[in-house]
Amino acid sequence: MSTQNNQLAFVFPGQGSQSVGMLTEMAESYPDIKDTFAQASSVLGLDLWTLVADGPAEDLNQTHNTQPAMLAAGVALWKVWCAHSDIRPAYMAGHSLGEYTALVCSGVLDFADAIELVAARGRFMQQAVPEGVGAMAAVLGLADEQVIQVCRDAAQGEVCAAVNFNSPGQVVIAGNSAAIDRAMAAAKEAVARRALKLPVSVPSHCALMQSAAEKLYAKMQDMPFAEPDVTLLHNVDVSVHKGAEEIRLALQQQLFMPVRWVDTVKALTEQGVTTIAEIAPGKVLMGLNKRIVKAADHFTVYNPDTLNKLLEHYAND
Repeated sequence: MSTQNNQLAFVFPGQGSQSVGMLTEMAESYPDIKDTFAQASSVLGLDLWTLVADGPAEDLNQTHNTQPAMLAAGVALWKVWCAHSDIRPAYMAGHSLGEYTALVCSGVLDFADAIELVAARGRFMQQAVPEGVGAMAAVLGLADEQVIQVCRDAAQGEVCAAVNFNSPGQVVIAGNSAAIDRAMAAAKEAVARRALKLPVSVPSHCALMQSAAEKLYAKMQDMPFAEPDVTLLHNVDVSVHKGAEEIRLALQQQLFMPVRWVDTVKALTEQGVTTIAEIAPGKVLMGLNKRIVKAADHFTVYNPDTLNKLLEHYAND
């Protein structure tokens, strides 16, 4: 029988954590990995596991492929955890796309529905902004307020906004390509440690995603949403939403509004969370989380060794 731990939160990353070969080591020992990808493949009509295992990276990094691949990866690891531990988190959150993984793992969305939804989300996002029109960049070493002002000054009638507040001193900006170039130059003049373009084809979480958000909202109308069985924080407003329509609106807004990750992680710890575990390939969120809340215990689960570390952490309690 499972036990909910009120001091444990599971968090799930979004795009950017994917890589060719991810979870292959896990798949050798845990059948849930390939089984979960097989379920996703049947929905999509493509062999998602072969794409993840063998690439090419160019195809995996296409947003309509990345999104279901990352969702399947997170859900597969959640299944492995549930099969090997009775401990369940009392809290969940996801960074951008990762919120859909949290919705599946918390019982809100059916996995097959979610795979269909995120694949469509990826298509809607690419359709909203032709490749080359939009861009995203990471700005390191400036305060949030400085980045916001840099974007205001650089916009010049175009879209340019701070969209991912990832950790203290790390903010991602998005908008029209020319405006992002101006903002990067201005950030460097403001003595940013770095300002670098991100290898993405879609400028997420800014006003250029409005049309994609409308299509996404329409797509969600035919999908059932249950109430979450854990406390799930949405990163668009750092709030808990339980009703189906509330959740749909939060997901719609998430596409064109900033990801408030710093506030989300802080809110988890304010609820008494002392252990935060990233459940997904890689350790992108764990690195951010350590900078946001140094006092918490931080874990990531993406291979047998990291899984065992978290299992041992609770075995020794």
